[in-house]
Amino acid sequence: MMRKQDKKQERAIVSSLTRACEEWLEALPGFEWLTHTVDYRHFPDSLMVTLIFTTPQTMQDARSTQYTAIVKRIQQALGDAGVSLHHPERHVLFDNEVDCERQHQGNWAARLATH
Repeated sequence: MMRKQDKKQERAIVSSLTRACEEWLEALPGFEWLTHTVDYRHFPDSLMVTLIFTTPQTMQDARSTQYTAIVKRIQQALGDAGVSLHHPERHVLFDNEVDCERQHQGNWAARLATH
């Protein structure tokens, strides 16, 4: 069960990451959506932000050309939500729809649980 403080933090994270997501929908070819997972008993170490792309190729293209900018933008978004990460690159994952469909039959909840 989430504490009141955790719920407030969650709303701030969602709001900040939503703004970053909206920017990337326009700027990152193949970017589809993002999500985050967190266990507030181990916050912020457990916080993971996953960017979802259409294909392995669009995912790899973004990772190889935009990785630093993406991590900085996530760090900024989380900072706006009052979250400070010492090593933000450890909290960013890239994934894609094709691999999820192939390996988890499109079940993102199951796939994210394996990260």
